[in-house]
Amino acid sequence: MTTFIAQGGPSVVTQMVGSGLIGIREGLEAGIVVMVLIAFAVKSDRRDSLKWIWLGVAAALIMLIATFLIIQYGSSTITSLGAELIAGIASLVAVCIVTFMVLWMRKASAHISGDLKSGLSDALTAGGAAVFGLAFLAVGREAFETALLMVGYAENASSKGWTLVGLLLGILVAMGLTWLLYRGAIRINFAKFFLYTGFFLIIVAAGILAYGVHALQVYGWLPGMDNIAFDISSWYSQDGWYGTILGGIFNFRPEPTVLQVVAWVLYVVIVGGVFIARGRTTPPKPKPAEPALNDAA
Repeated sequence: MTTFIAQGGPSVVTQMVGSGLIGIREGLEAGIVVMVLIAFAVKSDRRDSLKWIWLGVAAALIMLIATFLIIQYGSSTITSLGAELIAGIASLVAVCIVTFMVLWMRKASAHISGDLKSGLSDALTAGGAAVFGLAFLAVGREAFETALLMVGYAENASSKGWTLVGLLLGILVAMGLTWLLYRGAIRINFAKFFLYTGFFLIIVAAGILAYGVHALQVYGWLPGMDNIAFDISSWYSQDGWYGTILGGIFNFRPEPTVLQVVAWVLYVVIVGGVFIARGRTTPPKPKPAEPALNDAA
């Protein structure tokens, strides 16, 4: 424990907390999907299909870990400048896909349970392979989003191994919460949970976008590397507790370029605005008043 702290405890803890929060959010999304599939299979008296559901979930988790490791450690054999290019492109791709998934989930959460039940009803008729495929795709969608989000997040971390450990611990917490939800032991206000964690992911994705812009500026694909927006490094400590948290979770740096700041602000304003707008429900249109019988007489 002493060695753990002496070798940069706060930094390690911060990396694990940040990736752990991502693991809880994305793990709970996937857990709810699994809970709906299992509950529907049990209610339909098709417990024989549970093994196919669990196999699909296991395959999706393996894909999550494999995708993260391949992208992260596959770039370790190239030059530092080439690694900047890959990190920049991977960050931008991650931001695009994560943004789509966050906005899609904001709208689809209202009817996703019905869609899953309908899909599983068809898959039960088709056979075990179809149930496996449905579970893999439903959970794999969340797993792929998590892997891309973690790629951009972990690029700024000093130890990619600790970010992966934090992510797995967050997923374990999400699995425990899902089990308690399934048993009816706890209740969660999902509307508020996905609202607050959605904003958290948007801020994290904005930091990843700023990191990707900086990486492409270093490589030379984007201009403005020397145009510093502000510099607070004289009093801002990146090694302090606040610098470690802001840098580890949100990719904040005390001397960003103008292009980084512009990209960050535009992303938060535009995506945050769309995220809020998609959560608003449209009030039903009032039905036209029926003509009174006396008027027709």
